[in-house]
Amino acid sequence: MPKFQGKVAVVTGGSSGIGLATAKRFVEEGAFVYITGRRQTELDKAVSLIGHSVTAVQADVSNLADLDRLYDKLASEKGKIDILFAGAGIVDPQPLAETTEESFDKVFAINTRGLAFTVKKALPLLNDGGAIIVITSIAENKGIPGFTAYSATKAAVRSFVRTWTAELKDRRIRVNAISPGPIDTPIFDQQAPTKEGADQARAQFAAAVPFGRLGRPEEIASTALFLASDEASFIAGVDLPVDGGMTAI
Repeated sequence: MPKFQGKVAVVTGGSSGIGLATAKRFVEEGAFVYITGRRQTELDKAVSLIGHSVTAVQADVSNLADLDRLYDKLASEKGKIDILFAGAGIVDPQPLAETTEESFDKVFAINTRGLAFTVKKALPLLNDGGAIIVITSIAENKGIPGFTAYSATKAAVRSFVRTWTAELKDRRIRVNAISPGPIDTPIFDQQAPTKEGADQARAQFAAAVPFGRLGRPEEIASTALFLASDEASFIAGVDLPVDGGMTAI
């Protein structure tokens, strides 16, 4: 029997990369999944790829009205959430000396504030005994040039996991984080002005991983599947690295 038969999941940032791979895996295991993203075109492609048991809601997690619209729709159609995968996030590398107020605020608005309210607004619908999974990053523990804002947002999310584990323990809601290393997603292409630049960035990050390669979105999705399942019933408050050993060596 599928692990998530009859369950309802929300995957923010579900139109591409890690979020899409996770939504697809959840559906394969029997869940009905609501995915969000900021670009309708990408959402439509994701729905087509997943094929069934999925609803797309165009939403920017930094816009609280968008979150309300998402959860209102879910409440009227399903009435509950069993699994929340808060995967929406952005990277906008800027050296400190060149950091703009606009970029700094946008990264925090999506990666930290948006994530916090994604979880907060889900709580009335989230079943007792449910699972919340958030995405941090190895950048929270490493000094990566240009990642002033991004790394700080992910360190904040790590702190959220500890606090929410304490706050939600009486409802038996398990809150955990996945800390990915470099994963081969479209984020590389979005950060580089040319394909050559994106390929160079991929090669540089791959060389820093002990396994000598980038991770795949499906490898993060498999970890999310485990953390959301009953097989992880005694795991709460962790920040699980999935990075090919990059932070350990």
